[in-house]
Amino acid sequence: MEIIRFADLKPQPWRNGGGVTRELASRSGGASAGTAASEDGAWDWRVSIADVTSAGEYSAFPGMERVLTVVEGELLLLAVDGTEHPLEKYRPFRFPGGAASSSALPTGNVRNLNVIAREGAFKAYTSIIELSKKRAHPVFEGQLGILLQGQATVSPGRAASPGSAGADSTPVPLGRYDAVVGSDSQPPEILGRGFLAVVSIDPVTG
Repeated sequence: MEIIRFADLKPQPWRNGGGVTRELASRSGGASAGTAASEDGAWDWRVSIADVTSAGEYSAFPGMERVLTVVEGELLLLAVDGTEHPLEKYRPFRFPGGAASSSALPTGNVRNLNVIAREGAFKAYTSIIELSKKRAHPVFEGQLGILLQGQATVSPGRAASPGSAGADSTPVPLGRYDAVVGSDSQPPEILGRGFLAVVSIDPVTG
């Protein structure tokens, strides 16, 4: 069971100085990519959380598709190729990475969950779900479960094959914006109260 602790992530300043980004996960060339590799978009997909502290333009990523979700703050005004889109909290918005885009902050600073994927190779999705203390939410292969708000724990799920249970099934507390890496062989299960973002990165086939 793999947990990415948000508190351990190093903030990276935006190229235009308008905020900072913390990368949760990325992939390049079939392997996980580190921070340095992702600075110039040398990846096939990336999941990150950005603090937006001033209005300004976004970097262009031609050949990529972006899914942006406001996870803290009230409102982000995102302009994409001249059309303004008001983005409210927990409402994912998809747009072309190569489009001319910029944002304004009418109600103050916001924090965004950013998912970006290479068109034709991967398709990214973000879903916001409300957690339950009675029914655990599993996180499968190709997914990240990110605690946005509330209190929750994660435990190893049932193993896919009999007799291959995990060494330790003790629930592990999650902090805000901690991410749980999914698995199909033993999907981790998240239980608690609050809101969870489930990011899915699906390979494009056919």
